[in-house]
Amino acid sequence: MSSLEETKVQLDGIDKIILRALMDNARQSVNQLALGVGISGTAVHQRLKKLERLGVIKQSQILLDTERLGYKTLAFVGIYLDKAMRNPEAVEHLRKIPEVVECHYTTGNWSILIKMLCKDNAHLMSLLNTQIQTIEGVSRTETFMSLDQQIQRQIQL
Repeated sequence: MSSLEETKVQLDGIDKIILRALMDNARQSVNQLALGVGISGTAVHQRLKKLERLGVIKQSQILLDTERLGYKTLAFVGIYLDKAMRNPEAVEHLRKIPEVVECHYTTGNWSILIKMLCKDNAHLMSLLNTQIQTIEGVSRTETFMSLDQQIQRQIQL
């Protein structure tokens, strides 16, 4: 059995209904969820705790409208490292840049792919020139700017 099969969690119909409801609106109370599912609040609470314990629910968070906060530029940056062994050190540097909101270790041409939110193009250029391309081991970067996010969703249950 592969490690993926060992860690896969089986969800029943009630778990899926609860998770779908939370994915639609995570601010619902346990009692609201219970009414929607048709079981007691205690039963919903126990299922939520079980789903958290199993790692199905990783965290709860709010989704900010970053454009309203002044971040108008979203970019994906492919980072080429001169040696793969520099990855942990590079990621530590990237972790210190608040505008880096995602970082992925990838296959293909790049060693690392990051997602950045910047106030504008000048802000992006400044971060690339002063904080990313100066990281020890970064040989070059390739930047792709998002013109419009057309789909944003979680996996369907």
